[in-house]
Amino acid sequence: METLRTAPLIGQLLHRAYERHADRTAFVWEGGSLSYRGLRDWSARTQGVLAAAGCGRGTRIAFLAGNRWDVWAANSAALAYGMCVTMLHPLGSLDDHLFQLRDAAVEVLVVDAAAFGARVEALVAGYEGLRHVYTLGPSPLGTDLHAAVERIGEVSLRCEGAPNDLAIVQYTGGTTGRAKGAARSQAGYCSMFLDILASFDLPERPHFLAAAPITHVAGSFVPPTLMRGGTVRLMNGFAPDRWLELIASERCNFSLLVPTMIYMVLDQPSLGDADLSSLQTLIYGASPMSPSRLIEGLERMGPVFAQLYGQTEAYPITFLRREDHDPARPALFSSCGTPTAMASVAVLDEEDRPVPPGGVGELCVRGPGVMQEYLNAPALTAETLRNGWLHTGDMAQADDRGYIYIVDRKKDMIVSGGFNVYPRDVEDVISSHPAVAMVAVIGVPDPKWGESVMAVVQCRPDASALDRAALGEELKTRVREAKGAVCAPKVVAFNDQIPRTAVGKIDKKALREPYWKGQARAVA
Repeated sequence: METLRTAPLIGQLLHRAYERHADRTAFVWEGGSLSYRGLRDWSARTQGVLAAAGCGRGTRIAFLAGNRWDVWAANSAALAYGMCVTMLHPLGSLDDHLFQLRDAAVEVLVVDAAAFGARVEALVAGYEGLRHVYTLGPSPLGTDLHAAVERIGEVSLRCEGAPNDLAIVQYTGGTTGRAKGAARSQAGYCSMFLDILASFDLPERPHFLAAAPITHVAGSFVPPTLMRGGTVRLMNGFAPDRWLELIASERCNFSLLVPTMIYMVLDQPSLGDADLSSLQTLIYGASPMSPSRLIEGLERMGPVFAQLYGQTEAYPITFLRREDHDPARPALFSSCGTPTAMASVAVLDEEDRPVPPGGVGELCVRGPGVMQEYLNAPALTAETLRNGWLHTGDMAQADDRGYIYIVDRKKDMIVSGGFNVYPRDVEDVISSHPAVAMVAVIGVPDPKWGESVMAVVQCRPDASALDRAALGEELKTRVREAKGAVCAPKVVAFNDQIPRTAVGKIDKKALREPYWKGQARAVA
């Protein structure tokens, strides 16, 4: 007799959580909360609304909203119904949103019209492919989804689709060019959550403070939290003082912040008086964290830090556990950890041959968390997924224990006078200065060397009165002594605010653009 094999679907994972924890609180937000039972019922009714509109398995649907329970519930309901989801970043540009709608061939848009009314009008005017627009509340711009859910009556939650069905298209941050749509199947999407549960330092019963946008990496912790019967506390916009207040007042035990957010917390005057006794795990990711600021965080916030590494195209890849954040082993602070349970990782040379431990090569990964393809980009897909590996574009090295160290983005590497300079090496030295809040190192055109090293520095609030010229010379000397003359910045510039992308990463593309306009860099 043939044994039937299949893979879990997102609807199955969530439905079991809803049934198992029906009376527990699933979501909390300013002024309200929702039980697992309420989440199940609202999601089922949303499926009924979509079915009545002629939507079903394979229909492409997009969402534009902040951190709201109803947009997450509608999103998960669509996924469970076999539809294909894409999230529009709340801080994305109109051009980015229109490109995403066209590229993903979106037919249905669900939007917080109260917050994004002008954008909805522009999207409807600029993209003719929309069949339905649903708003999260009354609006002349579309059908009120809440009212439609109330009218539909009782509906049972359905789980449709198949493991190989396209489930989600997630768009890259666009820091190195036009955003690309990484497409995942139902099985691939589910594997992310199972890998997080298997590999990450999550509390036994998470009380997750969602401060970063759940349209991106923070959203990957919502299903694991629910699968463990925990609660998601939503913040609609990050403010470091409010984040500290919520940890204390609502006893949240788990959160995710990008490094720039953590720096804001560390610079918050109220941190010294904050009650962080409930906080068990603070995961950071999306970009490297300064080792000196990490040590400051451990001293002031306790042994709560853990690091994830992944990409839109492959997630998760590695994890650096809390126990690895040990001041007695500071070398590990530069590591992104060891491979997760489901990820196979290798450091390969330009011919895709393994690099010995300690050597630098491109970090490559394979496993169920890797995307199927870049949507509508077969040539780029073939280039990225060649020889059975996803090529991350990150230069890395591995030690003999299997810990991975990201040296830098391949596209950020600076070639100066024939020497390779990895910006992160320089950034780690500069960020160790007590006056520096954050730093970005870029390559700028140089008539003699091809490229020269430039550091853009944002000072801490209490360092505003320092002599910037003297500080700049001090930082150059510090790098020269630590890393050698080739790595020392020729120029140190000071910005009140270093530009960041919509997902909170330092935007090096924006920093480089004025210098490279009309020119081609040696490193493509």
